[in-house]
Amino acid sequence: MADTEAVRSIRQAGTWVSAVSIWEMAIQQGLGKLPFPSRQIVADVGAQGFGWLNITPGHAQAVLDLVAHHQDPFDRLLIAQARCEGMRMVTHDRLFRDYLPDTILVRAG
Repeated sequence: MADTEAVRSIRQAGTWVSAVSIWEMAIQQGLGKLPFPSRQIVADVGAQGFGWLNITPGHAQAVLDLVAHHQDPFDRLLIAQARCEGMRMVTHDRLFRDYLPDTILVRAG
């Protein structure tokens, strides 16, 4: 799917950002691997109009049901959340399709 089609599809469906993503961004920013213009990640993401997806105990437990295609613990929790909530993922990581065939793939920044 072309990036413009992905953006249109995402806007039509509504967009949620997981607390897992914020956690990972904060770690990466703290390590200097993912520079942002500010340290206010939650406010900056929230200003874009995204909904928030919190982590539940059920999401954490659902990781047990995932085969080991992907080793990244953040990505595994994101995949478990998407499966539990019946949501589609948007990512540049093709491995997500091994778990969620309807994942929307976009080019990495």
